[in-house]
Amino acid sequence: MTIYFTLLVVMTMIGSVASLFLKRASGIEGLLGLIKNINLYIGGLLYLTSAVLNIYILRYLDYSIVLPLTAITYIWTMLLSYLVLKEKITIKKNIGVALIIVGAICVSL
Repeated sequence: MTIYFTLLVVMTMIGSVASLFLKRASGIEGLLGLIKNINLYIGGLLYLTSAVLNIYILRYLDYSIVLPLTAITYIWTMLLSYLVLKEKITIKKNIGVALIIVGAICVSL
């Protein structure tokens, strides 16, 4: 059972990294430029990987557990946006992350 929860955390990390690549792709002007942007394809491939992992995990864990725990993605996204994109972490974001953690703990018990 632990392996599936570990895979769930990995899945959320992959989804967050995928978002980072798509954010980088969003800075390109024009459709042709976007189509040529490698970040678009890396982000899409990572999202696909995350979706396949999600489907695999759902075979072994209850949907009522998996779906709420995918909110962990928001925590990774906040950390990546701070570390890579140099975005500020506000008090509201910290409160939101704390609530996500509390919710994830409550659901997983």
